[in-house]
Order: sequence, then C-alpha cells, then structure tokens
Amino acid sequence: MKNFKYLFAVCTSLILLVGCKKDLFEDVAFLDGVSASAKLSALYNITQDNTGLVTIIPMGEGVTSFDIYYGDGTVAPVKVLPGKSTQRVYKEGLYKVKIVGYNITGKTTEVTQDLTVTFRAPENLKVTLQQNGLNLKVDATALYETFFRAYFGDSTTTNPEPFMSFIEGQVVSHNYPKAGTYIVRVVALSGGVATTQKRDTIKVGKQIDLPVAFDDPNYDYTMSDFGGNVSTFAVDPTNAANKVMKVDKNVGAEFWAGTTIGTGLGFTNKIALAANRTKMSVRVYSPAAGYIVKLKIEDAKDGNKSVETDALTTKANAWETLVFDFNQPSGGTPQANFGFNYNKASIFFDFGNGNTYGPTNNVKKTFYFDDVILMPTEIVLSQIDLPVTFDAKSVNYAVTDFGNNATTDAVDPTNSANNVKKTVKSNGAETWAGTTIGTPNGFASTIPIKAGATKMSVDVYSPASGLVIKLKIEDKSDPTKSVEADVKTTKANAWETITFDFSKEAAGTAALNTGYTFNKASIFFDFGTVGSGKTFYWDNVVFGGSTVSNAVEIPLTFESTTLSYAFTNFSGGNASVVDNPSKTGMNTSSKVGKMIKGAGDPWAGAFITLDNAVDFSAGKTFKVKVYSPRVGAKLLLKLEHLTDPNINFEKEVSTTKANEWEEITFDYSTINAANKYHKVVFIFDLGTIGDGSANFTFYFDDIKLN
Repeated sequence: MKNFKYLFAVCTSLILLVGCKKDLFEDVAFLDGVSASAKLSALYNITQDNTGLVTIIPMGEGVTSFDIYYGDGTVAPVKVLPGKSTQRVYKEGLYKVKIVGYNITGKTTEVTQDLTVTFRAPENLKVTLQQNGLNLKVDATALYETFFRAYFGDSTTTNPEPFMSFIEGQVVSHNYPKAGTYIVRVVALSGGVATTQKRDTIKVGKQIDLPVAFDDPNYDYTMSDFGGNVSTFAVDPTNAANKVMKVDKNVGAEFWAGTTIGTGLGFTNKIALAANRTKMSVRVYSPAAGYIVKLKIEDAKDGNKSVETDALTTKANAWETLVFDFNQPSGGTPQANFGFNYNKASIFFDFGNGNTYGPTNNVKKTFYFDDVILMPTEIVLSQIDLPVTFDAKSVNYAVTDFGNNATTDAVDPTNSANNVKKTVKSNGAETWAGTTIGTPNGFASTIPIKAGATKMSVDVYSPASGLVIKLKIEDKSDPTKSVEADVKTTKANAWETITFDFSKEAAGTAALNTGYTFNKASIFFDFGTVGSGKTFYWDNVVFGGSTVSNAVEIPLTFESTTLSYAFTNFSGGNASVVDNPSKTGMNTSSKVGKMIKGAGDPWAGAFITLDNAVDFSAGKTFKVKVYSPRVGAKLLLKLEHLTDPNINFEKEVSTTKANEWEEITFDYSTINAANKYHKVVFIFDLGTIGDGSANFTFYFDDIKLN
C-alpha cells in the first residue's frame, strides 16, 4: 500500500508538470535527488498440493517496478508492478530468488532471498512470543518451511496473518482488543499437504497500576495468591454492573495468607508516597466486622524495602472504605521511607487468624475488594486550640466520639454562614456517650486554669431545656488528672452560652487541682440518660466562660459590655473598640480593636493599660488576630512596665493576607518574665507615616498567650 501511495503521488506531480506551460518546467534536475528503492523483499505463498506452485509477491519502498529472477536457471527476469505478483512452478530444492527494484529515475536496488520448495512437512518448529501489554509479536523458525501463518485466537481462522521469519522486519505484530487469555497458533507450511503447528496459551493485558478499579478491559487483573488464598475476578455482590476481586481464605489457609494485587511485577509506576501523602484506601466487603485487614507495599525487586499497616472492618456483608496510613505502620515496623521504590501491594484479609483450628476458623471466609487508591495529597492542618470556632480552614477540627455518639460538621441552623458541630446522641447510646473536642492529641496549648480563672464556655443549641451538659478537661497524657463540671440547658431550639466553672466540680468527681496540666476536653450531651436520637449543635469553646472578668487583662477579646477598653493614643495613632467589620473566617466575634494611623510620626500607635500584670504561666507565645488592608503590613507588639518605660519587650511580625482575618504569632520566649508588664502597645507599619486612609486602617482582636 505504501508503494501505491508513493507512485500515485509521483505520477500526479508529473501530470501537473506536463499540463502547465512547457517553458517553465523543462528542468527535471530535482529527480537526481530521489533515493534508490529500499527494504526490498518478497513474500512466498506456496500451494500445499505437492505441485510446487509458488506465488511471489515483491515488496519495497519507493519502487515503480520490480524484476524477479526466479533462480531456477531461467535467465530472463519477469517484470512485476507494485502490488502485483508472479507465479512459478518449482521442483523441490533451494533457490536463490533475486528481486531488483527500480525507482522513478531508474536507480536500482537488489536483494537475493532464499526460497525453499519441499513437499516434506516442516520440522523442528520453534515459536517466539513477545507480549507487551495488549501487543504480541510472533517470530518462528522451522526446517523445510516456506512461510508461516499466525492465528491469534481473537478472530476467525479464515484470515490468518502470513509472515516469513527470515525477512527483516517481518516479525508479525498483533494488537488485541482487550485483556484476556488467548490461544496463539502458528502453522509452518511447505509445498506439501502436510503442515506443522504449535499452540501457546497466553495472557495479555496492560500491567496493572493505581488506581485499581477492575473495570478497564485493557488491564490484566490476574492476582498472585499465597498461603492458601484463592482470588477470582467476580461481580460485585451488591451491583451486577460492577466488577470486583473476590478472595476466599480457604480452610487450612495460613494466618498470613494474602493476595498480591497484580502479578509479581507490581504496578507500572511507583506508588507516589510523600510526607503529606501517606494513605491508601481500599473498598472492602467483609463477612463480619472486627477482621484485621493488612495492606503491605514494597519494592517489587527488593522485598526488604516494605511497609505495612492495618485497618479493622466495621461492617458485615456491606461495602466500606478502609484507610491505610503508612505513617502509622503495624507490628512495630518502621514508617514509610519516601526514598524507596514502592511499586507492589499485597492485601491480607483476617490477618493473624489462620483458617485451620477452632470452630470459628475451620470455615472458608469470603471477602471482596475494589477501588485500590492512593489518596490525594493532604493539607497539613494545625492542631486544634482554644478558642474553638470551627471556622478556620487551617485547623484540624476532627473530633472523637465514644459511647455511640455521632458528630459531624454542620451549618448553624440559624445562620447558614456559620460553621458548627452537630452531635446526635443515637438511639441506645450509652448514658456517658460523649465527644472529645479535637483528636485524641487534645489542644495545642494548655488550658490556663488557675485560681480565679476556672471557667470555660460553650455555645449550645439544644432540642430541650433542662438537659445536663457535662464538660470534662484532663491531662491528655494522664486521664486520671481531670475535672468535670455540669450545667443544664435553659433554652429549647435556640442558642445559649453555657458556662462551666471547674471550681464547682460535678457531683461525685474529683475536685479541681490547679497544679494539673489540662490540655484535652470532652463534652457530654444529655449526660446520665440513654440516647434517644436527640440532636445538639455546638460552637465557640472558649476559656474564660461567658461571665466577663472584672479586670482588663490577657486574653483581650473586647467583648465585655461592662469593662472600659481605654486606649491611650500617641503620635497620630487612633485606637478604639468597634463592631467587627468582617465576621467571617476565623473571627466571628462581635467586637474588635480598630487602629487608624493618621498623619503624624512614623511610630504612631496606641496602648492599653491592663488591670493586672501579664501572667506568663500560660506560655510565652502571643497570638493576635489581624485584619489588614494589605499584605506585608507590620504590627509591632510591645509590652511595657507600668511606670518605667525602660522595662519593655517587643516583637514585630508582618501580615500575609489582605482584607481577611489571620492569626499572627509573636515569639516572646526570651522575655524576662520576672518583670511586671501592664501596658500593651500596638504600632502598625513602624517607620512609615500614615495618612488616615483605608490603606492605614487596621483591625485586631483576641490577644492571647499560649
């Protein structure tokens, strides 16, 4: 076909040349650059009837005609055009057939090719199969053969693929339409009736890779079982349209029986684990809850480079997604090494439990699995800390339920712009069912409980009044060091702020010990009553309670309606307490501080005098929420002695966001905490003279120590 296309293009060009004006196209020197014919060969087709009739089909690139010398003593060649053939009757023997190819300029190329004519059946047939994904290459050799025919097992046998192994580039290649098992048959032919053939059963398909869903017909989903497991490609027991993998842990299977996902070659690509991408998930259908499922990943070429981790089934005869975190390995094995080439995975169902002994083990257990996925890159969230508002996108607000509580993220039932938590005390939930605020790691900072500061508050939306709400705080490393307080709701289907005073501990619980480290909190709704499906919403877990201190002190929230937040302005600064201009994101409080830097000195600012000196027992890290009109604006936070300005300490930090609230941190670790500091000084953009415009208007709030 290539010859015809080439010849047609050249002839068309010549026709166009002749049809134009003669005086413009007399120079045909360009033809001198046409190369000689290339890749000359001939395909032989001999009739299998002992007559010796051979059909010779010449082939070549850039050929306009062929001369065929039969090699049987005939001197004169026969001329054959591209796409045509010539026939000759031969006696048994070996012949040297010469093919001469002519291009459009008359240049020639020639090749001599052996022709074996025999009526004897071919012998010593050897077939070579090279499989790569869906592609198969077939080569063959045999004694006394003239040519071969290949049958690939995916179509009728009426159109086999002929080929001759001794012709360069004539190894036959075939692409299968989908993965599967096929019977490949190669037939060697001579001039006789008898033929010789060889059959091979092969599996073809692309090498498996993540994500594995078992639905792509192009992939070979063959598994590798060990220890007594048997896996089969199956139909989802809950959805006939979905293909899954079925694994039987048979009677007598080892406790370590497992299944390698794919063949021992592993995945096509490396499993791209990283510091913020350490999890894989698998959908599992288990016959019972409580079975350990282990997932192990390794280097396919070095099994010593591996990591494994476990998950527990929680459902019976239903699908669930199990998550495997390789930063939390099982069995004391080291964490994932991101430098290793993990490209192979094996799954172990009911790991650690052999199927040989005992009345519950001596039965076959059947599992299904699907959707093996490397989970997306995770945003590393900061640890939860007080105050808890559920609005900051950078904070991990995960909670831990117990006793059959069920807590989810939710929207405030009275304000769709506010994020809250929703807790359902399910039917039959324990009387002590509760929810730990944050992960089991507790808060990032210690709750600064001390004499005179023993209160916390939570905003609660309860379905009824008169229900007991318990708040418990404890040392996350020693739960015996704890204290609890109870308060009853006073409203139904409305928000109220409930204040817990730990100096008035709940009946029957330990008294408050201010020497303890409290850094974890749990809340219990409708405490003491068996769950009946009641739903509670909650928000704004705050240290200090809803009752406002009678002193201006750290933390500064500007929320009190009884205190006087008296700022002393200097050198062009103008600070005051105003309504929050943007009750969004991490700051939904009502009141905030506002600073307008007007024309004056570059150090213009304001200070507020505290009623009590700053107490550094809670820590030496200041945090301030700031709303800046631009990125890169600086806030100088300075502490001064009440009467001696030479006793001071200051730090300056730049904003990173514009027109939204952010929390910036000031490291005061080197301050001399033995000194007494009563003045808190705020200077924005030290070194720049303000102009009183919106570009020099800043808001600040929630000045606290961690």
